[in-house]
Amino acid sequence: MTTRKPRPIGATLKAAITKSGLTHYALASLAGVTPSQIDRFMSGERDLRLESAGKIAAALGLELSPV
Repeated sequence: MTTRKPRPIGATLKAAITKSGLTHYALASLAGVTPSQIDRFMSGERDLRLESAGKIAAALGLELSPV
């Protein structure tokens, strides 16, 4: 059995934003965070807290799941 290496959260977030068609500004507004926070989460400059992750996931129409 092969285990898959988890993708860094920034890459996963970027792919989800691209797929959604939302801008960083629109996503930030929907999720209740700032556009600069979205950028910092994507770049890895800032850790993504569970609360923020849940809000962003909901804004993207996604659900969080344990790894």
